[in-house]
Amino acid sequence: MTDSHIARKRFGQNFLSDPNIIRKIVEAIRPRPDDVMVEIGPGLGAMTDPLLAALKHLHVVEIDRDLIARLHHNYPAERLTVHEGDALKFDFGSLGEKIRVVGNLPYNISTPLLFHLAAFADQVEDMHFMLQKEVVERMVAEPSSPEYGRLSVMLQYRFAMAKLFIVPPGAFRPAPKVDSAIVRMAPHAELPYPAKDEALLGRIVTAAFSQRRKTLRNTLRDFVAPEDWEALGMDAGLRAEALGVSEFVAIANRLADTLHHAKP
Repeated sequence: MTDSHIARKRFGQNFLSDPNIIRKIVEAIRPRPDDVMVEIGPGLGAMTDPLLAALKHLHVVEIDRDLIARLHHNYPAERLTVHEGDALKFDFGSLGEKIRVVGNLPYNISTPLLFHLAAFADQVEDMHFMLQKEVVERMVAEPSSPEYGRLSVMLQYRFAMAKLFIVPPGAFRPAPKVDSAIVRMAPHAELPYPAKDEALLGRIVTAAFSQRRKTLRNTLRDFVAPEDWEALGMDAGLRAEALGVSEFVAIANRLADTLHHAKP
């Protein structure tokens, strides 16, 4: 099949084409023959080829029917399993334990996709993604920095993350208007700050960052009473960006205890 595929905006397609960058990414991933690895959005196979050179078998998730047909044509089924459909709806847990996830994630769904993948952290060994540089900077941001927010807290709660290197627009076809970056995500073997109710933690973090300029006293007024702030030893006059993961978990755990004791 020819390489005449036109990148589709609705799928956020920008195809990696720089062989030096591809080699650098694969070296960072370090695929091993028996790894259970899944590639999200294999596109024209720029990463698929070198990954399969090291792996016995690879899973891919692809939504574009033209690219699915190309994948079936180019790779034998015993080497490549193509999961047809939307990565946002794919059950990554169906692939087994200790899965490794890689991909050049579509920029238009990167944040919801990261949250979807976080739900499978217990079955993941590690994840390596190419994302818009600004998204990676938000993922790894420290408290009290402009990039720090809901994405930072909720991903850092579950993963140790590192920005590995920058990928310039010229490495893609068509070239995006922004720089990209490679990020490594490894689930914590044990959560450093376990939340008693992770859904409650998520609601608190979302509310806290919903109006970044407002203080926690205002953004969390529906959750945290004045006596809770006093018991926690926290300054309700701070903004959300001032709190680390441990402090958000402390708030959520106090509220979980309060709600538990309040039940009849």
